[in-house]
Amino acid sequence: MIAALADLAGMAEGGVAAAFLVFLRVGAAMAMLPAFGEQSVPVRVRLALALVFTAVVAPAAGPLPEIGGPGGVIGPALATEVIIGLALGATVRLFVAALQMAGSMAAQTMSLAQIFGGQTGADPLPAFGHIMVMAGLAIAVSAGLHVKVAAYLIGSYDMLPAGRWPAPSDLTDWGVSRIGKAFALGFALAIPFVITSLIYNLTLGVINRAMPQLMVAFIGAPAITLAGLALLAICLPFVLQVWLSNLDIFLADPAEAPR
Repeated sequence: MIAALADLAGMAEGGVAAAFLVFLRVGAAMAMLPAFGEQSVPVRVRLALALVFTAVVAPAAGPLPEIGGPGGVIGPALATEVIIGLALGATVRLFVAALQMAGSMAAQTMSLAQIFGGQTGADPLPAFGHIMVMAGLAIAVSAGLHVKVAAYLIGSYDMLPAGRWPAPSDLTDWGVSRIGKAFALGFALAIPFVITSLIYNLTLGVINRAMPQLMVAFIGAPAITLAGLALLAICLPFVLQVWLSNLDIFLADPAEAPR
């Protein structure tokens, strides 16, 4: 009986160690993930979410290296999982950055960049940016972001095995590629506002050449503001649909995954 209890205790210890290893990756990613890792979310809620995701991911994580004990290693495995988790969360966070860039570009082109939305963070966004980010996060969560993130974290063990240092060159190429695609996505989302601003400025230039005595700025400023708000109401559903589609594609199969 004592031997059976000792075996059971050993199995429990191994299960706890494996769950802790998964928690390191999931917790690090949770600090960066959109919606779940926002600063407005209380720390206790984020910790509870990390534990829940750990319980979901751990059974499907595959073989995990042994930590602790006579044949296990602690330091390298812990550092590796934290770094991988931060990299996984940061790449998803880039989609929020794309929305922020699109909102800032749209507000700048519509002459609304001076209107802030009251963000308490260090980098305040124009009202356009707040609307895009909050609407995007709400739509992503309602579309099952938690399920997609769980599948993303489970699949990460295939491209980034636990306890194994990722190749720095592959991880760097992956990160640089994702940053470039985030900038491209942000510009693509702001294209309707950029085109409208171009047409507006060309029209004002033609009117100013035809009627130099007319104060076109006083006439054009209210017009571009109204056009920007109307364009936001019309284009925002399509912009968020494109953004959510790109997010789903990445979570389902991260492109150019490191080996």
